Parts: sequence; C-alpha cells; structure tokens
Amino acid sequence: MVSLDAIADALVDPGWVEIPGFLSEREADALLTHAKARRDDFSRAGIGRAGLHQLNAAIRSDEVLWLDKEDGADSLAWHRLEELRAVLNQALFLGLAELECHLAVYPEGSFYARHIDQHRNQDTRVITVVLYLNPDWRDEHGGELRLYLDDGTHRDIRPEAGKLVVFMSDRFEHEVLPAKRERWSLTGWYRRRAV
Repeated sequence: MVSLDAIADALVDPGWVEIPGFLSEREADALLTHAKARRDDFSRAGIGRAGLHQLNAAIRSDEVLWLDKEDGADSLAWHRLEELRAVLNQALFLGLAELECHLAVYPEGSFYARHIDQHRNQDTRVITVVLYLNPDWRDEHGGELRLYLDDGTHRDIRPEAGKLVVFMSDRFEHEVLPAKRERWSLTGWYRRRAV
C-alpha cells in the first residue's frame, strides 16, 4: 500500500492519486455488508446545497446514506481516513477540520454526470476521497470514475474493492460512468471551516 506521506506528495503534483489496497478485501467486504444492511436508509442523491438542493436524474442517479464517525462498522475506514487527514494537515498545512462522507450505491444503469466537488460560492471542500467496495469488478461492468486531468486528457479508474482515490476537490472535474451492475463506494470530503 502507498504510504500516507506519498499520498500527500501526490496531492502536490499531480494533484490526485489512486491507491489499490487501502482496505483489504476482508475490510472492504465488511463495510459493504454494513452498507447493504442499511440499504433501506439510503435516499436519492441530489445536487447543490441548502436552498439550491435539487434532485435531477439527468445529472445524478445514485442513492446515498450520510454517515458520521459513530456509524459502527464504518469506524475502521473512518479511522484510516482520519489518519490520512492528520498527515495531510501536517504535510500540506491545509487546515482540514473535518471529514464529511456518505455511502453511495449506483443501481445498474446509474451514473453521475461531469461535475466538480465545490458548491457554488463555497470553498470548504478541499480534498475528495472515494473508497470502493466492489468485489470482482471487471471492465465490462463500467461504472468507472472518469477524472479529467490538467493536460486535457482523462483517467478512467475502475471501482475495485479496497481502492482509494484522492484528489483536490476544486481542481478536477470528474464523473461516474454508467454502471452495468450495482456499484458501491464510500465518498467523502475533507473540509476546512467556513470563514
């Protein structure tokens, strides 16, 4: 597994990193089992925040369950992500105050159109983290994270169990390509306090 310090280095340049094996298969499966047990608590995902929040299936068709650090089986992933937050703060002086995250499920055929992880007129989301929970994912299943890079190219990242993707929230547009089977992840943002 890539060291947490190496993740900090990658966020400086090129601004993103993909880490296979951030969770073991067993750890990812435990989180997936927990997520599936709470499936009835998920709701349609929206776009925008507060008064601008809306549901728009032409842009986004996943379902989410917002989490906090008290969420039982999620504590291992949360603990590892909090360790990463501490390293990033120490190495990059980002002032990351908290982690907000949700579990996400993309039913077969669902997607999330190209977007950036900054809400309009807010800069509190600094770093995006996506942790995948999908065992035995193959190319034909689709559902890749397409990350649009600074040089005008893109990188498609397969959502394989245990893999973590980390990138600067205000820098990289991205999308989730249509999934051909159910696709699960834990998605979060390291946030700074609003001033």
